[in-house]
Amino acid sequence: MRKIFLILIFFLAPLSGIALGMAQDMPHDFLTNKDAMLLSLDDLALQVAQYEKRLNELQNGIGFISETLAEQQRQYEQQQKLLQELAKKSQQQKQLSEEIYEQQILAKLGTPFETFRSDRVEIKLFDFKEGNYRGYAAKVKLFDPRAIKVVLAKDTLGAKETTSEAVERTGAVFGVNGGGFYATFQQGEKITLPIGNTVIRGKLVNGFIPSHDDLTFSGWNKQGDLVGGIFTEKEQLLKQRPWYGVTFVPQLLQDGQPLPIPEQWQRERHPRTIMGQYANGDLLFIVIDGRQPGWSRGVTLEGMQVKLLELGIIDAYNLDGGGSSTFVYMGKVLNRPSDGEERPVATNILVFP
Repeated sequence: MRKIFLILIFFLAPLSGIALGMAQDMPHDFLTNKDAMLLSLDDLALQVAQYEKRLNELQNGIGFISETLAEQQRQYEQQQKLLQELAKKSQQQKQLSEEIYEQQILAKLGTPFETFRSDRVEIKLFDFKEGNYRGYAAKVKLFDPRAIKVVLAKDTLGAKETTSEAVERTGAVFGVNGGGFYATFQQGEKITLPIGNTVIRGKLVNGFIPSHDDLTFSGWNKQGDLVGGIFTEKEQLLKQRPWYGVTFVPQLLQDGQPLPIPEQWQRERHPRTIMGQYANGDLLFIVIDGRQPGWSRGVTLEGMQVKLLELGIIDAYNLDGGGSSTFVYMGKVLNRPSDGEERPVATNILVFP
């Protein structure tokens, strides 16, 4: 700022000489204003001093702003570090919660007699015994939802094959039978078609069929979460964004609550195939044998609801049962189908390594 002051003096000095020279030729009344001119120069010097003071204040202000920005940057870096630490702790807590939840599940299911694990899926197998019925359960943890599929028999609408044949043909590691089916004739040829709606890779296999006689769609979306229900309109079903699914009857649990069992399905013991899901997203498949005195009488749907709730299942659906109920692991049928041998079916639910 002092440089600015000297520059002003440099320019003002000649002007002062000119002013004095002009004063010699000026009238007396102008000369009487000499003091006023000198006063103006004093005012100018005062203003320069004031500008210098203001500049110093600005410089100090800039320094304060710089310090403030530095403090803000420091606080930002601290906040980012804190967020990273909290995210790490949150992840650790999530893992701990998952481990605790897993322990709670296993405490109810018991000790698995077989475990399969890959980058895509984990399958734990359990003997299932309760009262006068028995069977098997598979808890499926999907790391990749694409590891589970509904497969048409021989990949052809109208065909049929056993669950073990489907497992072997596709290279699956685990499988259970899927939805209901019926026999019919087309162009004089007997074929087997799935009942109700079947969805494979997000598409209805045989067009939309409105629900009737309590038929219930059950499947899952791309994320592996169970979806389903009774649908009278195509838009209702598609709104659920099913990726795979089959049809049978009825839905057993919804959001941890038991649903009413249709009257025609109440209090009857039969072989069952059940698909359920835990709150953490793990799937549970249960196959109960039946119609075999001395081995397993089967279970009622009401009894199945009670057991599922005891196990902590949130949502559950009854799949095709009776002689269709089949539980296959590594190409081997583990349960005892009530027909004495596997029944060829229209659809199977398969889990891939």
